[in-house]
Amino acid sequence: MHIQWYATVLRGDTFVDGVAEMAAPPALDYGARRYAVQRSRDDRYRILQQIWFDSKDDWYRYWEGPEMREFRARYAGKYQVPITYTWYDEYAAAGLEPEPVTAGEPALAPQPGLVS
Repeated sequence: MHIQWYATVLRGDTFVDGVAEMAAPPALDYGARRYAVQRSRDDRYRILQQIWFDSKDDWYRYWEGPEMREFRARYAGKYQVPITYTWYDEYAAAGLEPEPVTAGEPALAPQPGLVS
């Protein structure tokens, strides 16, 4: 399943964090095998949420479940409506096991007077 989110102006950072932390993880509780949240580098307001479900019934249980209703209510005004989503059948896939992705944290700056 591909969900095309589009954040409203100046809300891209807040919204992508919300999708990654609040909307995507509960999919695993509804039978998803995997999820991914991606953000366009060309258009920082465009967010793609991908979820691998084997059953459309599981997808609808997730989409209409309490976690997603709460997410949509909490983030109302931070994304554009309508929300578009599309079911895809996967025919082939390959690759290396992905490394877990976390939000970039700034490197610690050296502190004057401390010797390592």
